[in-house]
Amino acid sequence: MNLTIPKDYDPHLSVRETQEAIKYIRDTFQKELGKEMNLERISAPLFVEQSSGLNDDLNGTERPVSFDLLEMPEDPVVVVHSLAKWKRMALHEYGFQPGEGLYTNMNAIRRDEELDNLHSVYVDQWDWEKVITKEERNLETLKDTVRLIFKIIKHMQHEVWYKYPNAVKHLPKDIFFITSQELLDLYPDKTPKERENLITKEHGCVFLMKIGEKLSNGEPHDGRAPDYDDWQLNGDILFWFENLQCALEISSMGIRVDEKALEEQLQKAGCEERRHLLYHQMLLNGELPYTIGGGIGQSRLCMLLLDRAHVGEVQASIWPKEMREECRKNHIFLL
Repeated sequence: MNLTIPKDYDPHLSVRETQEAIKYIRDTFQKELGKEMNLERISAPLFVEQSSGLNDDLNGTERPVSFDLLEMPEDPVVVVHSLAKWKRMALHEYGFQPGEGLYTNMNAIRRDEELDNLHSVYVDQWDWEKVITKEERNLETLKDTVRLIFKIIKHMQHEVWYKYPNAVKHLPKDIFFITSQELLDLYPDKTPKERENLITKEHGCVFLMKIGEKLSNGEPHDGRAPDYDDWQLNGDILFWFENLQCALEISSMGIRVDEKALEEQLQKAGCEERRHLLYHQMLLNGELPYTIGGGIGQSRLCMLLLDRAHVGEVQASIWPKEMREECRKNHIFLL
């Protein structure tokens, strides 16, 4: 069992007060996100056809939950890992134009997660995607979008502080940008997670860029599917989380692949057979818009703003019996 218990932990709010705070954060944040980023709320699927190629492959090793349908036994469906590719297809089908975008509540099951304070088999996030022009596929667009998301999160912190002054976590004033190669150069003898922790502890909040490509040590900082993010124009938003003495990833995001980047990354990842899937064919044929997008963890954001020690305090999921018992002894109340 991988569980961290902070010393003298005090959640400040009762379980019912916590539920009230969760609803307030989720309701308020998504309205601010939509308004500030010009995103329209749409509905999204819980599962997609396996043959569509629309599911997010994450690191490429996670097994999706799959099942067959009575009326469609020949084509299994899979529960989404995220909606990274589906959103881009939706922007195309719904006729969104440059500068316009969408967001949705994304719920997923990740059966292969190793359960701990931060990871659950149930994933809930705001998935968002926005149409950009080809000329906007650059680092400046990426950084401007990251700064805007950071601004929205900071504003949310002030809103929560007003309602729950004893429970809120105060966030840093700014976000620091660094690439995965620059981070490796700083800490060549550390593991990727150790490097993330060191740089995030120093700066409070970091956007770690260029994830997926192999670095000078021959290894990528972390795995990324080759067919949605452009590995040169993506990254993770990380906050230092004192309770657990680690970096807390709130968002993974990036400018999406164009035709050239898709071809190159499929080849590097040894996934060239995906070129024949519907989504990939549409992208290679220039039928899909250029986009930027990502996911913002709903439970992770609640956990951050309410300064909680376990994601199970802000979402209902399944946890090992031993973990539940140990948490209960230490004032960590899992929903």
